Amino acid sequence: MARGSMIQMKMRDGAEIGVYHVEPKTVRRGGLVLIQEIFGVTEHIKAVADGYADEGYEVLAPSLFDREEPGFIAGYSQGEMQRAIKVARQDHPFSQSVADACACVSALKDKGPVFMVGYCYGGSVVWAAACECDGLSAASSFYGSQLPAMADRQPKCPVIAHFGKHDSGIPLDGVKKFEASHPDVPVYTYDAGHGFNSDRPDHHNEAAAQLARQRTLELFRENGG
Repeated sequence: MARGSMIQMKMRDGAEIGVYHVEPKTVRRGGLVLIQEIFGVTEHIKAVADGYADEGYEVLAPSLFDREEPGFIAGYSQGEMQRAIKVARQDHPFSQSVADACACVSALKDKGPVFMVGYCYGGSVVWAAACECDGLSAASSFYGSQLPAMADRQPKCPVIAHFGKHDSGIPLDGVKKFEASHPDVPVYTYDAGHGFNSDRPDHHNEAAAQLARQRTLELFRENGG
């Protein structure tokens, strides 16, 4: 059962979208903006947010596709997957997701350090946001397919990136190209496929998920959280 609640937040373009908000369970370490997969702010994403709140973070997870379909959530069937891909790649501008991520950073930054983590689609948003947002202390990107294509961008804060060695959607040569472009960005590869942190049984890899999460928390703590 999710511990937080959906709230409405006004973004920079004046639109109000849903944002999952959960307060830290322990002493507050900082704020965290958590960026969804293409499936929306699912129960899984809420559970991941709650897990970071257990570590002392106040978490905001924006429902990025609310302008196109309020409360958007997609399942994992082939039909639902295609529906989610259409919204993410055709209907919704990627730049809007980055702007919304930055707006959530702005909402938290007066309270202390702010961090960002994102998965799949959200992993790509995290990299772009780290290159654009002011006020981020550090960011962690999980298997963002667009990172190789955005390798020419320069982050404003420390970033780490996680990829699966067996990810058919993100070839390792692209990961190596990204890594070569950013020797200052730790790039971790895992003996896993795409979505190793997700709750889909055919994707989830517990060892990879736990190690990537540990590295993410270490990054945050090294940078004020």
